[in-house]
Parts: sequence; C-alpha cells; structure tokens
Amino acid sequence: MSDQKSKSRQQSKLESAEPEEELISKSELKRQSKDLQKLGQTVVNLTPAHYATIPLDEELKDALDIARVINKKKDGYRRQLQFIGKLLRQRDNSPIEVALAKITHQHQANNAAFHELERAREDVITRGDDAIQGLIEEYPELDRQKLRQFHRQVKKEQEKNAPPKAYRELFQYLKDVTQKE
Repeated sequence: MSDQKSKSRQQSKLESAEPEEELISKSELKRQSKDLQKLGQTVVNLTPAHYATIPLDEELKDALDIARVINKKKDGYRRQLQFIGKLLRQRDNSPIEVALAKITHQHQANNAAFHELERAREDVITRGDDAIQGLIEEYPELDRQKLRQFHRQVKKEQEKNAPPKAYRELFQYLKDVTQKE
C-alpha cells in the first residue's frame, strides 16, 4: 500500500517538473480580482462625458450601464461589480487603463492651469505693474490698461471690505484671454 503511495508521489513530482504555466497563489488571484473590481468601479463612477470616452465592448458596456443605475448601497451593486470584474478578467484591459490615465492627466493639467491663473491674479493684485508687465510679455493679447484698472478696483474693494467682484472679474478675464491659445 505504501509502495503505491510512493509511486504516485514520484509520478506527481515528475509531472510537476514538466514546464507548466507559472502558478499564481490563491491570494494573488483574489488581489487581481479586487483590482479589476476597483477598475470597474472607477469606470462606473465616471461622469457621463468621461464614460463615453472609455473603449468598451457591448457586453461590458451593458454590465457597466446596469451598475450605473443600481443603488450603490444595495447588495446588487456589489454583485454587479463582481460580475464586471469577471468580465474584465476575460479581456485586455490596457485600452481602458490608458483612457482612464488620459482622463486623470487631463484633470491634473486643468488643475495646474487653474492654480497658475490664481497665482497670476494674486501677482497682479500684490505686485501691480511689475506683474502686469510680466503677464503682458507672456500673453501679448492682454490689455495693460484693463489689468491696471482691475488692480485698482481690487485694492479699493479690499480697503472697503466690499464683495470681491473685481477680484472674480480679473480671474475670468485672465482665464478668457490665456486659454484662447
């Protein structure tokens, strides 16, 4: 009896010595599954405009559309995300990940541009003509007289503790002119 067991062990060792696919642990499979569910959830939570830019096949799009309508607090939503994860395991996800990266990069670029406009506005308010000259060199379309006028109006508003109307208008003017390029 023990002789048969030792033969079967030797046979299994020989079989395992043959080249096989790389074995992946059960916990690694679970991690991959969770990551794909998170990818699916990220796509589900996109705005409609961003969602439209993601390359999806019909089956996956239908599953994602269903998840977008389901109440997120219900158990059906969790199950739908699991199903989406299962569908994603059967596909090449690189086009989806690339599209999500573009959306993220676009968002970061928009934030950086917004912060740059805020810095330019603060420079015009605090430094006055020096900052205005620097902005005009960078953006020749800007009107020096209009920027000086905004500078004076903002200073008056700050002295009187008035609502920051000119402050906002200066930002909007800078945004309109600089983002035409």
